[in-house]
Amino acid sequence: MREDPQAGPAGRSPTVADVLALPVLAGGDPRVVTGEESVDRPVRWVHITELTDPASFLKGGELVLTTGMPLPGDPAGIRRYVDELADVGAAALVIELVRRYHRPPDALVQACAARGLPLVALAKDVNFLEVTQVVHTLILGHQADAMRRTQRVHEAFTALTLRGAGPEEVLRAAAEMTGRTVVLENLVHRALVCEPGAAQASLTDWERRSRTTPGTDRAGPSGSEGWLVAPVEYQGERWGRVVMLADGPSGTAATNRGFGPEDVTVLERTAMALTIARLTGPTPWERTAHRNALRDLAEQRHRSPADARARVAALGLPAEDARFVAVLVDLPPDADTTDAEARLSEELGATGARALVGLLSPVRVGVLLALRPSLPWREAAERLSRAALDAAPGATVCVGAPADGLADVARSFREAARVAEATGRGCLLPPGRSFHERSDIGLRRLLFALRDDPRVQDYAERQLGPLLDHDARHGTGLVATLRGYLDAAGNKTAAARSAGLSRETVYQRLHTIERLLERDLESGEQRTELHVALQALDALRTHPHTGRDR
Repeated sequence: MREDPQAGPAGRSPTVADVLALPVLAGGDPRVVTGEESVDRPVRWVHITELTDPASFLKGGELVLTTGMPLPGDPAGIRRYVDELADVGAAALVIELVRRYHRPPDALVQACAARGLPLVALAKDVNFLEVTQVVHTLILGHQADAMRRTQRVHEAFTALTLRGAGPEEVLRAAAEMTGRTVVLENLVHRALVCEPGAAQASLTDWERRSRTTPGTDRAGPSGSEGWLVAPVEYQGERWGRVVMLADGPSGTAATNRGFGPEDVTVLERTAMALTIARLTGPTPWERTAHRNALRDLAEQRHRSPADARARVAALGLPAEDARFVAVLVDLPPDADTTDAEARLSEELGATGARALVGLLSPVRVGVLLALRPSLPWREAAERLSRAALDAAPGATVCVGAPADGLADVARSFREAARVAEATGRGCLLPPGRSFHERSDIGLRRLLFALRDDPRVQDYAERQLGPLLDHDARHGTGLVATLRGYLDAAGNKTAAARSAGLSRETVYQRLHTIERLLERDLESGEQRTELHVALQALDALRTHPHTGRDR
């Protein structure tokens, strides 16, 4: 929120230091004699007094102005005078050194120092009435501004709630209003959302720091770091909390600034909006947090490796001393993707696997598995794959090679995606394995992955087009004869036996094929070229989404 250099920081009353800097008081050459460390106290009113017991007329937060005329003459009386001001919570005592005193009495200095009450001496005459008018106008104007800003906060969060804003948008609004880092966490201290996104490094060592910050029943400060926290409820029970960090992101006005009433208001409205969003939102926020984290890792959208480590660790996944395996689960077209995602997450959680699980596309669930470096990764991938197939029967599971650190996770996801591109549904697997990996990609799968490339299509057409056209016009089966001949490695007798034809018939057909294609089937190189073309033709005739022939 905007700062007012004359009224002090937005959202709070002017302080003793702010008031002393005003021209109406600065002209009196003010000097802070005691309590300099407390001049950041807010000033809520100004009170002129020449009474020996002014505290009975105060409520706390007043800047007390006096000429010193009523001060008791004995040290005990001065101590009593100061004690009463300190007990009632006066902001500061300002004494004009013109009429009775030309320097502050030692007893007054000692008493104020003992109670930590700021004592300000004015070396020159000051019009106290003018001081009260200026400061009161300032305070009342500031209060009116604060009321208007509070009204805008309420209106903003009401609009967010009415349009069904999710937790990311709600926290982003709170962060923008206050210039603070705002975090949403659940009951087990997993940080699900952090705004602004540039402040992800604030999540470093999050669980430990959060566990040392006690919960509160309402918005208020807590913990050694001075966080402002507020509970978030779901169906009448506490679900988690929203946290506003004491320091804003580097370079913002919030850095090294204490919380004010407007910060509390913003956090209260944030918690309320989150509670309503939790009741109306269809997707558990944990799932959304996992989805967003997985997508950012897979697409390398983090600002820095430190941000990635902090965010992953805040979600409960080890970021150090671990190997990571990217797994893609492609679901059948008729699968309930949200249910499959939830079931897979629950099954992995029940086994104690450390993983992030989330939808990466409408038919693809991504999993990032974190393993101890000594653990055989294929065994862990097999357990995960079987859990995925239990959660979504008919799914295809593809696995990337392990990544030794988070910085390499995107590569593992890319590799898993390439395996998925080369894997049609129903592709055979080696015995004892339920997932596909890079080593499974042979010629057939490579051509399947490249089936949409015009160069592959052109190659198949150039090699086999005349034969396909002849079969289409005359109803012959020359392509099938060529396939059987090549599958028999050029053995005409074996090809004839396999097709149930006489050798003479096969010889005649092969001769026709050579003539139509202008190829020499006795050439090993040309047979290889035609074999590749047939594999490409098979890939082109396979439906890209089901892996079955058209």
